[in-house]
Amino acid sequence: MHPIQQKILNFADKLNLKRDGLRQIGRLIDEPHPFKVSYHLKKLEEKGFIKIDKRTGEVKCIKESSPQKGLFWAIPVLGSANCGDPNIFAEENLEGYIKVSKNIIKVGDGLLAIKASGNSMNKANVKGQNIEDGDYVIVNSKIQPRPNDYVLAIIDNCANIKRFLLDSKNKIISLMSESTENHPTVFIHETDKFLINGVVKYVIKKPIVSWS
Repeated sequence: MHPIQQKILNFADKLNLKRDGLRQIGRLIDEPHPFKVSYHLKKLEEKGFIKIDKRTGEVKCIKESSPQKGLFWAIPVLGSANCGDPNIFAEENLEGYIKVSKNIIKVGDGLLAIKASGNSMNKANVKGQNIEDGDYVIVNSKIQPRPNDYVLAIIDNCANIKRFLLDSKNKIISLMSESTENHPTVFIHETDKFLINGVVKYVIKKPIVSWS
């Protein structure tokens, strides 16, 4: 999730567009450009995270923890993340939803789906599954990573799926590929501008189609 959107969500139930206005909301989340506030409010509403009452201007956070009815989770697909060289731009676009049985994924709170591109994680092990080109990677956007977790990282506005390693003594974060191919590790200082957007929890394998 974009950092501005996360900040808006943190204050969502206290906001009122008609009372506060875009500039006041911007001051609250430390964003000086009203058009950016407006854009990200719209994106959050499109994704189903908030609801804006057109009559009163109230902004309400839609609680993801509310149980979904039926046999499936509807998980939003927010574009692709690279499993190769870091070259996929990370601007979020809701591409739709995938339906996944609750017998496959037990808890749906905070989950989003990313389509893997490339094979730099084809030796990863997420609950017994590797990550290959075309697989859906299910990320929990609400938890913080621990060393050796697989994460969705945003670096230089590019999305990557990597293993997260932390050298606390030298304040260095390493994002490592696990692949049959040769992909260099990315080394980040703790003070660099980057974002860990969630921890990989599941992999939904690309269907194997055999035409006979």
